[in-house]
Amino acid sequence: MDRHHRHSIRIPGYDYSQAGAYFVTIVSHNRENLFGIIHDGEMILNPFGEIIVEEWIKTPAVRPNVELGEYIIMPNHVHGILVFVDDIVGATRRVTPTNTTTLQSGSLGAVIGQFKSIVTKRINGWHNVTGRPVWQRNYYEHIIRNERDLQNKTDYIEANPMLWDDDDENPINIQP
Repeated sequence: MDRHHRHSIRIPGYDYSQAGAYFVTIVSHNRENLFGIIHDGEMILNPFGEIIVEEWIKTPAVRPNVELGEYIIMPNHVHGILVFVDDIVGATRRVTPTNTTTLQSGSLGAVIGQFKSIVTKRINGWHNVTGRPVWQRNYYEHIIRNERDLQNKTDYIEANPMLWDDDDENPINIQP
């Protein structure tokens, strides 16, 4: 698909700023192993992985309506559960003439975008460069619908380092 004509992977009409839990996956640019290594089924973070942890755990302090669930930094991606505890007071939805929704302040997309931006700036600052991509465009999200779904996603996150050899995001498993 032409990169300039991509379609949103979000559910049309769904309000991603409403209270609820979301499982997200954010992948590094070109699936590069930028954030550390897996050794004996355990994730060992490098300084870039530490930056990610620092910024991830700041999320509730910066956005009081967001709580953190389980999360894991992997060599080339992040899995995490974000829980929006309240609807955002005063947030407005902007609608384009074609009736598609644009990014809303305080929404899941805005939170992920801000997170990716600050991590990118900090990692690029480490290299003393600007504009070098750290993340792939977009992110994967799954709306957590019930306690069983939440437990399944939590278990998946906790087991992820032990499953790295078979992980779809592991570059050794990507077919050219």
